[in-house]
Amino acid sequence: MNTIQKYARLVKFSHTIFAMPFAMLSFTYALWSAPKAEYSNPWWWLTLLVQVVLCMVFARNVAMGFNRWADRDIDKQNPRTADREIPAGVIKPRAALWFVAINALLFIVVASTINTLTALLSPVALAVVMAYSLCKRFTSMAHLVLGLALGIAPVGAYIAVTGGFSLEACILSLVVMTWTAGFDIIYALQDADFDRKAGLHSIPARFTPRTSLLISIALHCVAVASLIWFASYLPQSIWTWAGVAVFASILALEHVLVTPTRTRHIGIAFGTLNGLASLTLAILLIIGIIVE
Repeated sequence: MNTIQKYARLVKFSHTIFAMPFAMLSFTYALWSAPKAEYSNPWWWLTLLVQVVLCMVFARNVAMGFNRWADRDIDKQNPRTADREIPAGVIKPRAALWFVAINALLFIVVASTINTLTALLSPVALAVVMAYSLCKRFTSMAHLVLGLALGIAPVGAYIAVTGGFSLEACILSLVVMTWTAGFDIIYALQDADFDRKAGLHSIPARFTPRTSLLISIALHCVAVASLIWFASYLPQSIWTWAGVAVFASILALEHVLVTPTRTRHIGIAFGTLNGLASLTLAILLIIGIIVE
């Protein structure tokens, strides 16, 4: 296994599909809705798109790299995670920290080339995405902190285009936050017993599986309601509402597959379905914006 593959596995690069589509949706919405400025280069947005994508990649590398480093001893004790790169000895802890530091520096540098606000907020964004890794040591609300970390993506993309905030971008961030927290609770079901023994905090470690899944359902209901709110600002086309319907249906399917007495489909619900939900939603809503 080469070095790139090792670090790609360390940060679960494939999971970029969770937040990246929402960043692209927000980026497209900002281009469509913000006041149009005059640019000498009609392809200016393409350079900006590359900058946003790079920021997304670097920020995720920081978040996951720090998470794996901070949890290295915990992961070693948990049979489900003992084969991760650091506890398995594939990547040394010091090397993982260097990886985090380099990506943090690259994130700040690239964010600083976009506009003043992205430059000022870049350290704040890094603090949020790194804070998640420590939260489960003292609060069951760590799922919401993870949601906030991913929810930064659409707001950041909007700021990159416009240089400012908007209600719509914040609504989309709320969608991501509650959607992520909901599916992270489902994912955490498989570690509930270990978390209790290790003194770690999560919704499944604190409550029964039934109550945990009810909280997840409630969060996903908020996510769908927020998505409908966001969609009201978009072109009212079949593409827009098809995207909302598909997203809501996939979330409902997750809760059909994973129940208090049936958890063997957690992997499918967490990875496959949520990746499909974010990607499909973004594609359909972006098409609705473009063809408007």
